[in-house]
Parts: sequence; structure tokens; C-alpha cells
Amino acid sequence: MNTRITSLFSIDFPIIQAGMIWCSGWRLAAAVSNAGGLGLIGAGSMTPEILEEHILKCKKATARPFGVNVPLLYSQVEKQLEIIIREGVKIVFTSAGNPATWTPLLKQHGITVVHVIANVKSAAKCEQSGVDAIVAEGFEAGGHNGKEETTTFTLIPLVKRATRLPVIAAGGIATGRGMLAAMALGADGVQIGSRFVASDESSAHPAFKQKIVEAGDGGTSLALKKLVPVRLIRNSFFQKVRQMEDAGANAEELNALLGHGRAKLGMFEGNLEEGELEIGQVAAFLEDIKPAGEIVRDLIAEYALARKELPDPGSVL
Repeated sequence: MNTRITSLFSIDFPIIQAGMIWCSGWRLAAAVSNAGGLGLIGAGSMTPEILEEHILKCKKATARPFGVNVPLLYSQVEKQLEIIIREGVKIVFTSAGNPATWTPLLKQHGITVVHVIANVKSAAKCEQSGVDAIVAEGFEAGGHNGKEETTTFTLIPLVKRATRLPVIAAGGIATGRGMLAAMALGADGVQIGSRFVASDESSAHPAFKQKIVEAGDGGTSLALKKLVPVRLIRNSFFQKVRQMEDAGANAEELNALLGHGRAKLGMFEGNLEEGELEIGQVAAFLEDIKPAGEIVRDLIAEYALARKELPDPGSVL
């Protein structure tokens, strides 16, 4: 496949594995890159020292391009970026912050920069900041979402109309048919998270992976909107949040309930009741846990089949 995204990253398929906290270590990133997509190490749950370890291991595990996802809101972001630059990582995805803050520095070092957005107005900021591409993520996605709650298939054509940059669709995409639909709306590639969380190489706890494939229709919901909206599997912690929200709890009270390390407790340590279980709506579609390389191959095979099954435009006119 040849799109602006495959050309930008020198990869075979326009498939990006999202850099998810507690789930996206070097094993997953290397496996996706080796399969022809772009693997990302998720720096959001890593100290600078741990990030460096994962970068070094990923270099040994793949000769293909890979990148690092860096949430800009974390206090150690400067040290993380220093390591990324020093170790020669050539692709960085930034999120949860202003792209203008760090993009110029990264570009000075020859790094391709992609920024994650959830609304149209952010597209102009990305262009002005000099990023190379945009991830437009709809609110179906797992983890933290935009406050606008714009769905992926509404967001993609809006962002595509507003920018000349390559656009990567994210949120609710886990199949080749979903990939084809996103690209029909103008996306140059797709970023996939939840499907890769439920992979052999994901660093998520096995109990969390199993919970994902058991989630079912309606198994996730947005919560903590007074803090930062986050999509969660419904469990005991979620129910406590929902009860407090229904009772009118303020941000301070919700933050006290959330505490520290709640996502690690659930996603990495496997506490399925009191942990924060971040995953996308598309978890309802997932039925198994399999190797990341097989996931990539399945996506491409289904994409090709879906294209062939589309009716000939001339036959319906």
C-alpha cells in the first residue's frame, strides 16, 4: 500500500500502533514494526530511565522504523525528549499538550513529529507548529478523550477539510473494514490501540486482556468528565465514579477518588475491580488475544477483501 503515511514513515502499511500507557512497550512496538506497520513505545507510563531501556531493546528487536508517543503533560517530558534525541529515535507522536512547545526542537534534530488532536481548531495549531502529520482521534477511543466528544467518522472529514497535513484516523478502528471506511472519509492512515492491547506482545496484564475480549456491547463508558474525560470498562471503580458524578461531585472530590496509580493498578497489575481499565468502544468487537504481527496481517487481508466487495460505481448509477 502506498499513502502519504507509508511514505512519511517508510513503512509497508498505513497502520500505526497507538502508544498506550502500560500497554505499549518495546515488544509490541517491535512486533508491529516488523510486520510492516509503525510501532510506538508509550512513554506516558515510563520514567526516563525505563524509556531509555525500552528504546535500546526496540532497536535490537527491529531494523524497521519505530517511534515513541510522548504525552506532553508529564513533568519529566524534557528528560524523555532528551533521551529520544540522544538515542536517535526518528519518529515522535506527541499528545495532551501544545505542539508548539517541543516540535521546533524535535524538528531541529531531524525527527518526524505527529500530534494527536480531538477537534478541528487544533489542526491549525499543528500546521503552525510545523508538525508533519496529525492523528485525529474520536471519542470512541480508549483512554483520555477530547471534551468535544466528536466521533471519529465525523472528526476525520472535518479535520481533512481544515488541513493540508496527512491525517491519521484513530478511535473505534480495529478491523480492515474500519480501516477502509476511515480512508474513504479522507484519512491517509489509521492508528489502532485497543486491538493491539489485546495482543500477545502487549505489556498489559493478562487479566486485563481477557477482560477486554469479554467487555461486550456497552461495556465501556466515558467518565471523569470534570477532570479529563476517559473511556473505561465498567467495573467497581467505574461505578463509584458514576455514583459520585450523579451526586454532583466536584473535580476535587473526583480527583481524590482517582488517587495515584489507578491506571497502573488495573491495566498493568491486573486489579479488575479497583483499577482504571482504559479501553475503546471497539473492545466490544474483539474476541481473542493474538500476536501483533497476525493482527497486522488480518487488518490488511480484510481491508483488501472489503475493497473488492464494494460495488462497482458504474453498476449503481
